[in-house]
Amino acid sequence: MPGGTGAAKRFGGLSMVEGLFSGTNYLAAKRLLDATALRQEAIAGNLANVETPGYRRMDVSPSFEAELRQAIGSGDVSAMKTAQPKLAVDATARSSRQDGNTVILESELLKLNQNSVEHAMETQMITGNLMRMRLAITGRG
Repeated sequence: MPGGTGAAKRFGGLSMVEGLFSGTNYLAAKRLLDATALRQEAIAGNLANVETPGYRRMDVSPSFEAELRQAIGSGDVSAMKTAQPKLAVDATARSSRQDGNTVILESELLKLNQNSVEHAMETQMITGNLMRMRLAITGRG
């Protein structure tokens, strides 16, 4: 379109759509959502192995959480884009059982519930961004 109107209009080198998906709030929520999905897998594995002798509890690596927290605090978009959650053995989990298993059923169920609440919150944050985009495109919410 002549004059640079429409979706191709540039703001700070990004189109309006690219700007929505490159914003710090969206990227932070997306990375947190990635981490809660991975934590869900870890919790499911922990629950499945609650009776497995010698099994070590798994969770999202604390280094990911520290890396993401620092990127969010500094507003470093490139660090947020490259931060990827990874699973690791929970080094803080201690076994109180004879078989060396570090999974505590009640604790895992609480973590499962907390993770579900976090997932719902992060999903709503991303949905809010998508609703703003829909409003910008259609003029209707």
